[in-house]
Amino acid sequence: MKKTLLVILTIFFTGFSYSQQEQIFFSKALSLHLPKYKEKADKAYRTNNLERAEFLFDSLIDYSLKGSQLDNFKVKDLKKKEVSLNEFTKPVYLTTYASWIVPTEGEIPALNKLAEKYSDEVDFVLLFWDNHATAKELAKKYHKNIRVLYVDEIKNNSPYVIKMMKHSLGFPTTFLLNKEKKIIDIRRKVSHPYGIEFEKSYDLNYSSFSKAISLLLIKDSGQFSQAEEVLTP
Repeated sequence: MKKTLLVILTIFFTGFSYSQQEQIFFSKALSLHLPKYKEKADKAYRTNNLERAEFLFDSLIDYSLKGSQLDNFKVKDLKKKEVSLNEFTKPVYLTTYASWIVPTEGEIPALNKLAEKYSDEVDFVLLFWDNHATAKELAKKYHKNIRVLYVDEIKNNSPYVIKMMKHSLGFPTTFLLNKEKKIIDIRRKVSHPYGIEFEKSYDLNYSSFSKAISLLLIKDSGQFSQAEEVLTP
């Protein structure tokens, strides 16, 4: 069954696994597979078939983007200093965000707690699609172990990969990267109704974040074969 599913999705997305000898960058992998994904996903959203839309997103990630290497883009920190992705030497928990997205009740406290706990092992990075003043104000809510970066859309002369990260996969989106900046997984944030009690929201977010961080630490070997993982019984 797993082999059959792999063949079907490989044909649909023209997917491939990235071996030790191969190296493909995220921007190239996304440009190759995005058109087919968008065509199918747009139809799913138009017909309100959210289950299929989620399936298509997960398939795009699993069979076309995992194992690719995130391009070494450059953005700015809160001191307006240019920062490149490759400056981070630990596995990276990178989340793209924006000020107009309202976080769930327990989201920021849960992320702060994990950043406090795992900062020796993981680089936590938030990339805001906002101007400097907005990003600086938002940064006050986050733990000091979370590095806040930003891209000013009005003055946007950022590299192609940055534009693709925003306009292709949406946000907030979390990229789990090993030390070599290979993509272990790409995830959307946990979704739950607004207005639920804080404790429940915190628990849901903490569980989601901690599972991602655990996967990041387990997979930080620099080499892995997606095909082998899928076919393992």
